[in-house]
Formats: sequence, C-alpha cells, structure tokens
Amino acid sequence: MSINIHKGDMTSISIHFYGNLNDFLPAVRRRKQIVTQVNGQPAVKDTIEALGVPHTEVDVILVNNQSVDFTYQLHSKDKVKVYPKRIELPASQHKHLYPKIPRFPKFVLDCHLGKLARYLRLLGFDTVYKKHFPDENVVEIGVQEKRIILTRDRGILKHKTVKLGYCLRSTVSLSQVQEIMDHYNLRTRIRPFCRCLECNGRVLRVAKKTIEAQLPPKTKEYYQNFYQCRDCKRIYWQGSHYGKLLKLVNRFKKNK
Repeated sequence: MSINIHKGDMTSISIHFYGNLNDFLPAVRRRKQIVTQVNGQPAVKDTIEALGVPHTEVDVILVNNQSVDFTYQLHSKDKVKVYPKRIELPASQHKHLYPKIPRFPKFVLDCHLGKLARYLRLLGFDTVYKKHFPDENVVEIGVQEKRIILTRDRGILKHKTVKLGYCLRSTVSLSQVQEIMDHYNLRTRIRPFCRCLECNGRVLRVAKKTIEAQLPPKTKEYYQNFYQCRDCKRIYWQGSHYGKLLKLVNRFKKNK
C-alpha cells in the first residue's frame, strides 16, 4: 500500500519505532526518528503498515505523547512513537493494543511452516496446518477460531480482520520454536506427546488389545504401552525414536 499519492495533499509527520519493531525496517531507518510524507489524514495503522510494520506487532502508540488507537487520523507535524509488546513504559494510562493471549494459545500456520507445525504439536500446542493452505484460509481460521497466525508473510498479518499474529524472524524451524516460546512465554506450558504430529488430534492412551492387529510383529512383542490419535487413528509408542524426541522437548523447555 502506498501512502504517497497526491503531492498537493501531502502531510509531514515523524515516527519512531522501538524495540523489535525495528526488525521490519531497512537498516537506515532503524532506531531513529523517521520523517515521512503521508497523503491527507490517514489512520496511523495505515502509515505504520506502509512503513513495513504489521499492526499485530504493535502494543502502544503515542502521538504527541498521548496514547491513541489504530484509528487515530494523523495531522501535520504529528510526532508518533510506536512500541511493541514487552517494553516497559513510564506509568501512565496507555491504550494497550496488543490483545490478551490465552494461557494455552492455539495457532494456525501458513503453508511454508510444516516443520514448525510438527514441533509445536510435539510440545502439546493446538496447531492447525495444511501443506496447501491459501492465505485467505489462514486468515479466516485465525479470525474465526481466535488462533494466533504464525507466518513470515507480513501481508497476511496486515489484513484488517487479523488481531492475533506473529511474524517469525528466523527461517530455521528450531529457532522459530525458540522465538515463539520466548515471545509468548510458553516454556512452562509445554505438555508434550498429547497431540498427533500428523493431524493435530488429541493423543490418548489405548489398550493394546484394541489395536494389536495393526502392530508390526516386533512392536507387538516388545512394547506394552500404546497411544492413539482420536481423529486420524495413528498409533504411537515409545520406540527407539522416543529418546530423541524427549531430548528435543527438554531443549525447548530451556531458556535457549
């Protein structure tokens, strides 16, 4: 979206982004006051996003040191300060725009984040993901089911109906998990091995005799405890792979 349209109607404002909001800016604009021209009196949300920052990353906006929401219409010479979540501000009656996150949040991921989806399910988080997932479906599910949208596509997060979302900085799935654990403070909420890695269904204990016919001969002989996804019926047991998965879970529980 462009905010520089009709030269005759241009308005000059200054805007300063704080904390990790600078991740979305080119290096020459980071951690400094940006003087920019806007057309007419746009909503501050539109200007923030035109400069590259998704509104889902913003918690507090001050205009001329007064707290405002996304609908505030900019005026000539306005001085704007934009803060992310988790930055301590002087005590005041600020309007916090970042939505309250449930204790056990639910997620929906875009089609490029398959490995991340499996890791989140491994840790017990309700995670919707499909390999071929149009952006509009991601937005629809996020909004209707109040799920946090995880993506590296800022365009998805700039959709006006999206309230919950996070733009991943890393391209490496293991690092992305660490980002999410830190950003949403989830390390103490990990409940591993309770969700199906394939379909996200709940995994429950199942009697061996009820699934015995489906087991490979050696598995049937050497293992007694089994679990099954209540949705896709996939069967799980603590085989040779279990130790590696447990080690991975413990890694995610730690602070780095």
